[in-house]
Amino acid sequence: MKKNYLITGGAGFIGSNFIHYMLNRYKNILLVNLDKLTYAGNLENLKDIEDDDRYIFVRGDICDGRFVGDLFKHYNFDYVINFAAESSVDRSIIESTVFAQTNVIGTLNLLQQAKTAWYNSKIKNWQNGKKYIQISTDEVYGVPKGGSAFTEDMPLAPHNPYSSSKASADMFVKAFHDTYNMPINITRCSNNYGPYQFPEKLIPLIINNAIHHRPLPVYGDGLQVRNWLYVKDHCRAIDMVVNRGKIGEIYNIGGSNECQNISIVRAIIDQMHISLQDDGINETLINYVEDRPGHDRRYAMDSGKIKNELGWQPEITLEQGLFMTMNWYLKNMEWLNSISYGEIT
Repeated sequence: MKKNYLITGGAGFIGSNFIHYMLNRYKNILLVNLDKLTYAGNLENLKDIEDDDRYIFVRGDICDGRFVGDLFKHYNFDYVINFAAESSVDRSIIESTVFAQTNVIGTLNLLQQAKTAWYNSKIKNWQNGKKYIQISTDEVYGVPKGGSAFTEDMPLAPHNPYSSSKASADMFVKAFHDTYNMPINITRCSNNYGPYQFPEKLIPLIINNAIHHRPLPVYGDGLQVRNWLYVKDHCRAIDMVVNRGKIGEIYNIGGSNECQNISIVRAIIDQMHISLQDDGINETLINYVEDRPGHDRRYAMDSGKIKNELGWQPEITLEQGLFMTMNWYLKNMEWLNSISYGEIT
């Protein structure tokens, strides 16, 4: 039976990778990509599949209730996968209101429209086979205590406007399950990297700046620890949650590694120096800049639940993923040069 998906934010980094992943994996599906096309949304990410009859792009805002409601009526979605989000911590520090609008109000609107479409209030029953999946972040947990890693039952303790908006959205999703028994899942991922990532983020920013022998900005001492996840591994995990995740459950999705930011920068320098045989790409390009306000020192994900329940585990090592990502950007310089961005890590 054909399944219809509403993919919000599908022109962004993770969303566009997920659309590619699903079209490569499944034949009998329809993916409707709803994207506002803000600075991080780029239809060039999906140019190769724009003529696929299993894919439809619709420009619009997840905060527009009437518009989203009409999409539900027209396409009778089986699944909603909400990638749409303002996701830059630095931008959230400068202007937090838009993060509350998109990440909180937008999520609440999607939940309300899904409930209207899927729930029969007279008999208090949900249509079979429907599910809402919220794509969240490890940042909602704040900073792990001692040597511990984030588990799904930890209390949320966000430290910046971005993560606060995502935590609030998560709580609304959970509330719709607890109050109305809405079929939902929440996934919380660690730092993603890979093709099509907007080059304000650390890895594509370092790659792009190194190519042009520009300074490589590193916050503070660069010793912040992150758990890195190749985006295709993330897409595979989301697919598993959509199809086999237990209703109402939260699943952490993290790479099997922890690495300091400065180590990532040095690894990229080394790989690019070798691949391009360019002596100008070296550690003298590293430029330590003033640290971000409220910068969390360490994130660490415990992905034991999704591994044990669904059999997922990352397949791409950090070394492999960095090499693949670097090669993708080097082969897609036209895409990279077409993107307008600021130097934000």
